[in-house]
Amino acid sequence: MTKLTPMSDLVRDRNYDMSGDNHTDFVGMNAYGNGNEKIGTIREALTDDGGKLRYLVVEVGSWFTSKEVVVPVGLARLESDGVFFDSLSKEQVKNMNEYHVGQDYTDEQQVSDIRTLKGTDYVAPVAAAGTVMAADHFQDETLFKTPTKLQLLEERLSVNKEKYQAGSVQVGKKVETRTENVNVTLQHDEVVIERRPVTDARPVEGNVTLGAASQSIKVDLEAERASVQKQAFVTEEVEVGKRTETEQKTFSESVGREVLDVTRTGDVQVSGDALTGSTATGNAATGKDDRNLLERGVDAAKNAVDPLDGKIDRR
Repeated sequence: MTKLTPMSDLVRDRNYDMSGDNHTDFVGMNAYGNGNEKIGTIREALTDDGGKLRYLVVEVGSWFTSKEVVVPVGLARLESDGVFFDSLSKEQVKNMNEYHVGQDYTDEQQVSDIRTLKGTDYVAPVAAAGTVMAADHFQDETLFKTPTKLQLLEERLSVNKEKYQAGSVQVGKKVETRTENVNVTLQHDEVVIERRPVTDARPVEGNVTLGAASQSIKVDLEAERASVQKQAFVTEEVEVGKRTETEQKTFSESVGREVLDVTRTGDVQVSGDALTGSTATGNAATGKDDRNLLERGVDAAKNAVDPLDGKIDRR
């Protein structure tokens, strides 16, 4: 019987740090069935004795409460927003064996679930020469081939706008004074004295003594004077409001993008349109690893295998 080991056990028992290269990022990701319907989350990954990734443990709470099933990794399509099982239906999940943490997922259960997924007439491929098994379903690449899609990401600027108080304007009024001259025509009386000599002198009747009687004539003089008054007039009306003006501004920020880095080991030829704009280097020179996270998880599990006997150390 093939012994399956949870990948988390490799991390725990061998103190293997897989977080640095995002080996286990798919654990906890959303899981989707056919029609892109969300069915739950990825709980665990199972590896065989050789350290190769074989199954994903899926919690299907969106379809069946508190049920977990084991799905061959080859049925998974890994995207940035989740793991997609395009051919997995609710009816299939209903008929699959329920998985419990820590249990042995036996060959019988594996075959039973595979036939639920592939049909009751499913026949496993012939086992490799030199093995004791007549058939080996792990040889079926449609079920157990690790997804090889590599996603290239790039950053794009997203600009949001928000309103803020840029300032305020207070409009009031104040008094300014100035000197204003107004021309006014005023009239006034003046005394006019005319002296005319008498050519035909005539005597005064009676006994008259010069200076004995003093006579005077009083003349009242009138004049106009200006009375200055001030009166307010409306000379201008001011309406205060606001309007929105549109202006164009340019903002600059550095963004990054991932490019394909093709690593060649040995005398190999690589062709394809995907190489356009890519960089071809050797692993030793760059130290980069462009495999997707499931492939890196597979190699991480292999590294945790005891090199002496090929068995997983389960201390």
